[in-house]
Amino acid sequence: MPFRRAVFLDHSSLDLGDLDLGGLHACFDDLQVHPVSSPEHVAERLQGASVAISNKVHLDAATLAACPDLKLILVAATGTNNVDLQAARAQGIVVSNCQGYGTPSVAQHTLALLLALATRLPDYQQAVADGKWAQAKQFCLLDFPIVELEGKTLGLLGHGELGGAVARLAEAFGMRVLLGQLPGRPAREDRLSLDELLPQVDALTLHCPLNDATRHMIGARELALLKPGAFVINTARGGLIDEQALADTLRAGHLGGAATDVLSVEPPVNGNPLLASDIPRLIVTPHSAWGAREARQRIVSQLSENAQAFFAGSPRRVVS
Repeated sequence: MPFRRAVFLDHSSLDLGDLDLGGLHACFDDLQVHPVSSPEHVAERLQGASVAISNKVHLDAATLAACPDLKLILVAATGTNNVDLQAARAQGIVVSNCQGYGTPSVAQHTLALLLALATRLPDYQQAVADGKWAQAKQFCLLDFPIVELEGKTLGLLGHGELGGAVARLAEAFGMRVLLGQLPGRPAREDRLSLDELLPQVDALTLHCPLNDATRHMIGARELALLKPGAFVINTARGGLIDEQALADTLRAGHLGGAATDVLSVEPPVNGNPLLASDIPRLIVTPHSAWGAREARQRIVSQLSENAQAFFAGSPRRVVS
């Protein structure tokens, strides 16, 4: 391709000013970088470009049709729901994504959430801030029951690269790991049905995609099957859990706690049942599990690899 012009539509969604983009710039004759791109500016900015780079900017059929020079879309994420893949395919546009870049970051975040719940870290931090330690009758404050993870059972829903990394970390803490059968997947001998899995686990963590089969996979019935005092962790997708059911179950005191890095709609501009102020034992983080600098730099590296492979005639990580 004689002139390799690329446009990064939403650079600020990936780079906080701490990443090295040198390798990515070297892939192109011209790389235009925009911090954000509103829908009305996308087609205009892509005029004359052969490559579009996007994290969350929507590239629908109308936009693609308005960009006849576009040959490659580099998705700066794993999920491709922001791209009309059918339209891209019909227009002969290759779509490549990034894969496995956040495994260490998300895995450690998952364990951090589990440890925070087990050690009652938010409660003790708040107690110290409220001056309760200074008022204690003895040297320590033990107002909140602490749970050791060693010897406990962790249930995993999703045992791909990320789930496997979480399993290894859990085993390092002395936990036993059981694998659950995902709805819509072929049955496997090493996977337990939800009805078999949930009553056995002291903690449940989710690492699977959101689709029609897994949406609200964990609802009121499934939460009731968990042991009293069990923990629920979700660093996958918000829609996997019925959020209202989780809020109600926490209020009822059945669970030992829950933590989520994801919500069904992000950002939650119209609120969310899990953002209510009266829910006990709940930790919510703002979809930040993937955000370690090392993980984001891997995305940049994979974008460069995908661009170079495409120009060499052997596209990689192709989803369309």
